[in-house]
Amino acid sequence: MTIRTFLPQEIIRKKRDGGALSAEDIGDFVAGLVSGVVTEMQASALAMAVFFQGMNRDEAVALTRAMRDSGEVLDWRGEKLGGPVLDKHSTGGVGDNVSLLLAPAVAACGGFVPMISGRGLGHTGGTLDKLDAIPGYRTQPDTALFRRTVREVGCAIIGQTENLAPADKRLYAIRDVTATVESIPLITASILSKKLAAGLGGLAMDVKTGSGAFMPTLERSRALAQSIVAVANGAGLRTSALITDMSEALAPVAGNALEVANAVDNLAGRRRDHRLIEVTAALGGEMLLAGGLVAEAAEGRRRILASLADGRAAEIFARMVVALGGPSDIVENPARHLSAAPVVMPVPAPAAGVVAAVETRALGLAVVALGGGRTRAADAIDPAVGLTDLVAIGEVVASGDPLGLVHARTEAAAQAAAATVQRAYRLAASGNAPPLVVERLGWTA
Repeated sequence: MTIRTFLPQEIIRKKRDGGALSAEDIGDFVAGLVSGVVTEMQASALAMAVFFQGMNRDEAVALTRAMRDSGEVLDWRGEKLGGPVLDKHSTGGVGDNVSLLLAPAVAACGGFVPMISGRGLGHTGGTLDKLDAIPGYRTQPDTALFRRTVREVGCAIIGQTENLAPADKRLYAIRDVTATVESIPLITASILSKKLAAGLGGLAMDVKTGSGAFMPTLERSRALAQSIVAVANGAGLRTSALITDMSEALAPVAGNALEVANAVDNLAGRRRDHRLIEVTAALGGEMLLAGGLVAEAAEGRRRILASLADGRAAEIFARMVVALGGPSDIVENPARHLSAAPVVMPVPAPAAGVVAAVETRALGLAVVALGGGRTRAADAIDPAVGLTDLVAIGEVVASGDPLGLVHARTEAAAQAAAATVQRAYRLAASGNAPPLVVERLGWTA
């Protein structure tokens, strides 16, 4: 009988030198990450080795399964929910608050959505950071409250509990501060380990492309979508992916409390941001199709739009917030509960013209610099700061017209962010935004 010796540095060395890791190698390393045998420094080194050397499909599947099995795997069959268990995941972007609209909209259409979300990575905002801006909202409930909320309300948006894919929770924070976020196998395993652990029956992936995406080129975005769809469907989870545009902010706002306010206003019908609503409806259609609730995605899209228009999605969002400890009037009175920054400064256009392009990643980094994101895993986030009223590609501006508003703690911080926003916008004689949904990949009904 062979006695296996686990040396983390030898696994790092193998991947550093371009070798393929076995399922046993990966399983040992993931188990060590959870137990503490593997240090943060060693996990960072392996993440960097994977970033440069990649992983083949078998390695990505093994990593996904090992991280899924590092903790509890939920089973919803005993809950007798009366509908399919569905979710979506976005690779992240600027102004992407889709989850806050989509989870309750799908629940209003008969699905059950146990959404396990993450915090901000790099220049992008995280759904949990947004929800933390709601006073009292518990993003880390125990499993019993999570299950009860999904069963009684129809959806619950939370973070990873201590028992749900704990290996990913640790690696996620390491990736954020070691510039290894963009690795396709690490993204694939991170996303799917949580989704598989959540016991889903169907998944819609939103893979961003453009200047604000982690994968700014269509080629890289397509490669990520193909990886996720292949690994997920191979693991038995019905999954499709939409490649969607992130050449500008999805909603015209970036920053945690500001994005919650924007989402609530869209749910309540006080505003309708076209790009945000269209991506929400497209992803919702895919989720309803995956769950067998509609015969085609177009029908699902119409049902999602109806739930947003008639107030059912807003009602479910409000119930979810209350069930998880937040205020009962968040939809009616968001300003009563959400923090506001003391300095609000317009960003004047340096010249007249049409918005032809936006360096969207720079907008996200401006929010991070204001305090709305992290440069270290332990950093606290200021929920009040960010950007609003961002001008869209194709809009005409006169010299001095605002390109957006900066919300900051100090005048100096606001001025620095305003300069960044100015540099991020390119004005020209004309400009047209690319299509919102670029491609679809995955199974067909």
